[in-house]
Amino acid sequence: MKLTLTFTLLLGCLFPNFLCAEDSAVLDIGNRRELFVDDYLIDKMQNTRLALHRPQDEGIAFSFDHPWEGLFAGYCTIIKDGSNYMAYYRGMPAIGHTKDNEITCIAQSKEGIHWTKPKLGLFEIRGSKKNNVILARHRACHNFSPFLDKNPNAKKSERFKAMGGTGKPGLIAFTSPDGIHWNEVQKAPVITKGAFDSQNVSFWSETEGCYVCFFRVFKDGFRRISRCTSDDFLHWSEPVLMEYRHRGGKAPIEHLYTNQTQPYFRAPHLYVATAARFMPGRQVLTDEQAKAINVNPKYFKDTSDAIFMTTRGGNIYERTFLSSFVRPGIGARNWVSRTNYPALNVVQTGPVEMSVYVNQDYAQPTAHLRRYSMRLDGFASVQAPYAGGELLTKPLRFSGNQLKINFSTSAAGGIRVEIQDAAGKPIPGFRLADSREQIGNEIERVVTWKAGSDLSKLAGKTVRLRFLIKDADLFAIQFAK
Repeated sequence: MKLTLTFTLLLGCLFPNFLCAEDSAVLDIGNRRELFVDDYLIDKMQNTRLALHRPQDEGIAFSFDHPWEGLFAGYCTIIKDGSNYMAYYRGMPAIGHTKDNEITCIAQSKEGIHWTKPKLGLFEIRGSKKNNVILARHRACHNFSPFLDKNPNAKKSERFKAMGGTGKPGLIAFTSPDGIHWNEVQKAPVITKGAFDSQNVSFWSETEGCYVCFFRVFKDGFRRISRCTSDDFLHWSEPVLMEYRHRGGKAPIEHLYTNQTQPYFRAPHLYVATAARFMPGRQVLTDEQAKAINVNPKYFKDTSDAIFMTTRGGNIYERTFLSSFVRPGIGARNWVSRTNYPALNVVQTGPVEMSVYVNQDYAQPTAHLRRYSMRLDGFASVQAPYAGGELLTKPLRFSGNQLKINFSTSAAGGIRVEIQDAAGKPIPGFRLADSREQIGNEIERVVTWKAGSDLSKLAGKTVRLRFLIKDADLFAIQFAK
């Protein structure tokens, strides 16, 4: 044993990467919540699969029915600030990207379900200040995209920040104390290398310790996404083109009109992207169908839907699921150009529920924002059929003394958990035979074995988790106290 340790240390001195490489194979997840939306935790699966879960249609949140909002309202952002919800969006009643035609509006809610439009009195629009406009006569109104700054060093007067602008000269930075009254940080743009003719999103990254911005570029004729970072929201790094990966290989390049990348609010180290996929020239409606729904003649010769991606920092999006996240609905209104675009941010709207909002009926008199609901953490799951299956994680370390799971089973289904050592040997007391079957449907269930749930003696050690799953979905895990 002593000889082996001496030899290992000698290798570490001669080859500094030797110890690091061995250690890097172990995932240190601490007490983070980890979702099964990619292959990050997964080593092996047998008769199980990663399954994407589509949100449930909850109907219209609110319509773009004010005269200054109209057919071409869009590029929505949803922000939850404590018990207050705010929906920001572009008002654009007619075609034409002009300062007089585009404005930025706001709707408000106490639970994210029922919305009102305040009369703020900030800008005179069509001869009156009785409106919900927070920004007007500024080129940033085309795609104004705000966020609630989670930077612990952010000034109270700058709790909210935003980006907006298209083409040249670039993106303008804004700040606000309340999300209503906005000021330019400076006249000059802060990011200049990009196309920007879409919703360009930014946020404070807790894990990267900096501001991150994802924005529109064009590459080889495709609408693509680049990202850059900043320590102060003013000085930004050189843009880096985002690439797409699918289960270890390359993912197809498709037009992604908006990227809607955001830190998931229950696991901010994981960025989820509810992006809009645009299919130019993929016409579904006939001229007669388009006329019947009164869609603008220039906006029914393409189709679009929503997809789901993830990234954990860097320039790679994981496109684990190539299929759509939100499919176009039944009826001609859902099959026109630039509709079905998700708003930025998924937010919690109930004790066990979160919602994503989708811009629909674009370029039509019925244009509106629609709400879709999911269970918390419910983007995707490890799913097993009635016959049962297994999941084995990669080696990992954790902190805490309990394992919690977000799961759903049938009446006949269940989940059992075995904890193994680094070599894959079951640990006494936490073997499959010691595991109590977990049956039910809960967001946070503490896993137990015959001796109880205390995992204190395993914290900080390298272990693997083996899940036996029958007719069930496993959405997320978290070690906690």
